[in-house]
Amino acid sequence: MDAAFTEEQDGIRRTLRGLLRERCGPDEVKAAVRTAPGHDHALWRLLARQLGLPGLALPPEVGGVGCGPTELALACEEAGRALLPSPLTATAVLAAPLVDRLGTGAQRAELLPRIADGGLTAALAVPGAELGRVLGLTGGDRGGGWAGGGRAGGVQARECGRGGGAAGGWRLYGQVDQVLDGHSAGLLLVAARTGGYTRGRTLLFLVRAGAPGLARTRLTALDETRPQGRIELRDVPAEPLGIPDGGGGGGVRGEGAGAGAGGGVAPAEALARLGATAAAALAAEAVGAADAALGRTVEYVRTREQFGRPVGSFQAVKHRLAEVYVRVEEARSAAYYAAWAAGRAAAVSGRGPDAGAAVAGGLALATALEAQLAAAGAAVQLHGGIGFTWEHDAHLYVKRAASDELLFGPVHRLRAHAAELEGLFAQPDGSGAAIDGHLVRKAVTV
Repeated sequence: MDAAFTEEQDGIRRTLRGLLRERCGPDEVKAAVRTAPGHDHALWRLLARQLGLPGLALPPEVGGVGCGPTELALACEEAGRALLPSPLTATAVLAAPLVDRLGTGAQRAELLPRIADGGLTAALAVPGAELGRVLGLTGGDRGGGWAGGGRAGGVQARECGRGGGAAGGWRLYGQVDQVLDGHSAGLLLVAARTGGYTRGRTLLFLVRAGAPGLARTRLTALDETRPQGRIELRDVPAEPLGIPDGGGGGGVRGEGAGAGAGGGVAPAEALARLGATAAAALAAEAVGAADAALGRTVEYVRTREQFGRPVGSFQAVKHRLAEVYVRVEEARSAAYYAAWAAGRAAAVSGRGPDAGAAVAGGLALATALEAQLAAAGAAVQLHGGIGFTWEHDAHLYVKRAASDELLFGPVHRLRAHAAELEGLFAQPDGSGAAIDGHLVRKAVTV
């Protein structure tokens, strides 16, 4: 691994940091989250035009920039540093890669250029409480049972006659909660169960904004910078992402030479493969937020005086900040390594990250979530009485830290699943052993 960034990668980070410093301060963040979509639409279009942010990791033939997981992670780190309220995570990290991998040639040609230029946002509609398991980060269920669609609730898909590949040949019925940007995205990728609960399969369906029978509501979320929505579907017309193979495996196949590389890959499998790249991006975003919280705290204790001297000159404060700094740097190294591992595995296999990249991603995300929570807690405490007031900017970081672990964790499950993938608790005869997630911790060294 070459730990040095290229000139292009440094340029992405430097340009994005400068732009967000000018356009996305705490006051702008608070104003943006109170708009109907929950983000500054003009800023999002500016980021798309100047940096190609929505299509950063999409191939050039569909209008993307053609970068990889490392560049996406660097962009997410700067977005996290500013607590940028934007469709970046929902669109660029979660939804767009699935359209690229699973979509037919026609679907990719229609949707990806619009996503890349910022004109179309997308959201992955899976149960919010199951997002970690859907991405293969906190457990393994590649059969897609988490989609429900039967006795477990969720969304059920039914085919209206034959020729279900055509738009309008399928109907969706059900409800999905806690969908990131689900209330405002122009395109929804809805995971739905077909063929009943016990003998069915999970597919991904495209649902356009304004489809008949679709109702969306913005939910009150702990972290307003990550807006969430409830999606209700009442016989909503939908189009399968890719072409269902018609068999019991639930796979999809591409159509024509322009189709993605995921022919024959089940959607649940594609989601699990996406997990390593998504974990690296989310870990980098958490590192950016933690670094910003630490920086603000250091600046405050340098200027705030008590007993005739700066608060930061007291040894207890120095020790506390040093501990947070070590956590942040540890998390940063882990996030960069996870991004490198995801990119390397995808380049070698051509089919997505392997188990090693998944382990690195899960551990990096766990480390970053802990660092983010530690930095946010230190920010509140070391700001003193003003830090405990709900209106202070420090609480933006507290809410982000708490919300991220609820959505993508918890930390002990991330580590437990990584240990299981690595085989750390396997018996000599090859049989598995019970894992106590609270006792699992493995450092990622670069």
